[in-house]
Amino acid sequence: MQIHGFNKTTLLDYPGIVAATVFTGSCNFRCPYCQNADLVLNPNSQPTIPEEEILSHLKKRKGITEGICITGGEPTVHADLKDFIKKCKEIGLKVKLDSNGYRPEVIRTLIDEKLIDYVAMDIKNSLDEYDIVAGVKLDTKRIKETIDMLIAGPIDYEFRTTVVKELHRMENFEKIAELIKGAKKYYLQGYEDSERVIQRGFSSYTKEELEEFLPVLRKNIEIVEIRGVEG
Repeated sequence: MQIHGFNKTTLLDYPGIVAATVFTGSCNFRCPYCQNADLVLNPNSQPTIPEEEILSHLKKRKGITEGICITGGEPTVHADLKDFIKKCKEIGLKVKLDSNGYRPEVIRTLIDEKLIDYVAMDIKNSLDEYDIVAGVKLDTKRIKETIDMLIAGPIDYEFRTTVVKELHRMENFEKIAELIKGAKKYYLQGYEDSERVIQRGFSSYTKEELEEFLPVLRKNIEIVEIRGVEG
């Protein structure tokens, strides 16, 4: 698989699990605030880490590293994703998939074949403004299909939104609360401007401002928390 980054140990990327994280190249979205611009726009310009090197390390860490987080880019655009996950499963690892949810057929297959244990799906915005944030024209029915599948499905999951002041308003979160009604977990993540983003110049809400969105979300969602914002 096209892997351009490897974090050998993380206590943050996979909740409650000592894990490793791999970063795949390419994405079917063009979110302007994306922090992995090189992986999305120019993946072939990035050094590639051989799959065998990663699997060899994970085998040596068997019994210490409990899981692997596969992120990107967008992992589901890769035809050999399933084969890589199977190899991770053979080592005995739990697998967390980070995804934008636009390929529900891929995620459904991975769930049905018991190849993934956790999905973290990015909710870009309310469906009526999804295209603006995703940076491409979308069929939002595909987003809704993945959301409904995860809420009704057998594996653990979370939804999350990177909140950007210029792109998200209270009205959007009122609609998101309905879109993911009944969800277990939803996280608002603070945006940080950096040289790595696709488009510079966006700004973030303060923690106090983000907290104003929580009451409307907590009406429909079991756990709603703020991540990555000091205050």
